[in-house]
Amino acid sequence: MAEDRAVDRERVDQALARGLDADDAARLSSVLSLLSDAVRVRILYALDLVDELCVGDLALALELSEDAVGYALRLLRTAGLVQTRKVGRVVYYRLADRFPEPLLEHCLRELIKLSNVANGDVGPPRSSSARRIGKRS
Repeated sequence: MAEDRAVDRERVDQALARGLDADDAARLSSVLSLLSDAVRVRILYALDLVDELCVGDLALALELSEDAVGYALRLLRTAGLVQTRKVGRVVYYRLADRFPEPLLEHCLRELIKLSNVANGDVGPPRSSSARRIGKRS
């Protein structure tokens, strides 16, 4: 632990009192790492837009292989970000009931804007999907 030579003790105490402990930080890091994959992020966007899709339909909508979509969905489901509904032999995927709406509606949109600015693009988002976040049917 660092030697106690705080320049601003009050702010240090606030950060200590309201900060994440190591376990919570590890869990959060694990969930956020799921968003570091473009396929998984595209799946979350698609499910937000149309409510639910099966693996085959998601693969068609995202122009990906069913294997790639299935693998990504397995990871998202294990993390509790998506849930399933089975009708006969078809399994439909949708965002989990407790999926954090602000993540889609605000955070991801702002991260896209921030990324655009960092890359020197201060215009509108490159993809129309960035404007559709949170527009569930």
